[in-house]
Amino acid sequence: MPSILKSLKLLADPSRLRILLILQQEEVSVAELQDILSMGQSRISTHLSQLKQADLVEDRRSGKHILYRLQPRTSEPILGVLAATAAELPEAGEDRRALDLALRRRQDKTRAYFDELAGKFGRHYVPGRSWKGLAEMLLMLMPPLEIADLGAGEGTFTQLLARRARSVIAIDNSEKMVSFGRDIVQRNGLTNIEYRLGDLESPPIGDESVDLAFFSQSLHHALHPKKAVEQACRILRPGGRIVILDLEKHGFEEARELYADLWLGFSEVELEGFLASAGFTGLEVFPVHREEEAPHFETLLAMGRKPE
Repeated sequence: MPSILKSLKLLADPSRLRILLILQQEEVSVAELQDILSMGQSRISTHLSQLKQADLVEDRRSGKHILYRLQPRTSEPILGVLAATAAELPEAGEDRRALDLALRRRQDKTRAYFDELAGKFGRHYVPGRSWKGLAEMLLMLMPPLEIADLGAGEGTFTQLLARRARSVIAIDNSEKMVSFGRDIVQRNGLTNIEYRLGDLESPPIGDESVDLAFFSQSLHHALHPKKAVEQACRILRPGGRIVILDLEKHGFEEARELYADLWLGFSEVELEGFLASAGFTGLEVFPVHREEEAPHFETLLAMGRKPE
């Protein structure tokens, strides 16, 4: 067994500490560590090699993958350092959520199949089969709800939701968008839609007054997205649901100028963190679409329920 002093020197690096805290909870692969830590493969491999040489980490092969875990013979002083670190390291909580997400992905053996199945839909012509038809059918299955469309923009989704909803409150911080939406409502006699001028972080909607809070590609325009999610929880009735469609985190910096984006998307871990922090339960976050053309934006779907 290596000297405790040598091991403690290795633990002086925060990245190696984060890795050990994860491996203490579950054995994972390098690829999973990349997703959890948002860190490059070479850097992770270097840290693992050092930790393995110090006999703090061991590995085993599982099919095509190599899984790493904390060495079971790790000494009590080192375990004590890890326990103290878990309470003090700022990233530890987020790493825990990211690990849970990685494990759920590993267990979800059917997702890849259904992703492939969805990709085939509409690829080949079949008379009468379309995404529009499928969307119309699914909307008709939705119970009549009171919905808040937060960051409604020109109101395309608002009008679709209104076909089945009891009522829809469309919120946008652009006076022109709100005016445009009100004109459409008036011209088409849509009596169950109300447009209101307001901000995502302080929507002009009463507490516990809607059944569904919906963000469609709007959360990345919020100055403080975490606060916007908290406000969505405020306006939801107990048992109400939140649905977020937004971009997966990307590096297309031009989006800030082209689309006035304040955030370059969010990771699955970040969205789940926003929902958990606001008090939502039954969380689900997963990718639903990847654009074929560059810069290949990906869309995430995040959902949660307000406790009753």
